[in-house]
Amino acid sequence: MSDVRAVTVLYDGACPLCDREIAFYRSQPGAACLEWCDVSLIDDGGCAEGVPKEEALARFHVIRANGSIATGGEAFASLWAALPGFRRLGLILSRRPFCWFVNWSYDVFLLVRPWLQAIVPARR
Repeated sequence: MSDVRAVTVLYDGACPLCDREIAFYRSQPGAACLEWCDVSLIDDGGCAEGVPKEEALARFHVIRANGSIATGGEAFASLWAALPGFRRLGLILSRRPFCWFVNWSYDVFLLVRPWLQAIVPARR
């Protein structure tokens, strides 16, 4: 059995925006090496060690291969760094001052997310 831990992506599959975006990332080369966890399908409680379901639904999370947890824009940078086609972008955006901008951008997105969810249809 391997002791190498995969990157785990926690996402809200009930959110039409999140579902579409994750479907895009899952179609990318290297995505099969990541674990994808739709937290909307998990019973109440923790969906991953240290991440309550409510928190995982409210904010994007990635559990890195080393076990550390990234949230928000930092989580996107971690996801991108784990995908070969986005690796360079992820590594650049995980460093200061870029990480501050990515986190700020994600926080702004969260403000408009409810409005966008209302206008984006669910995938079939």
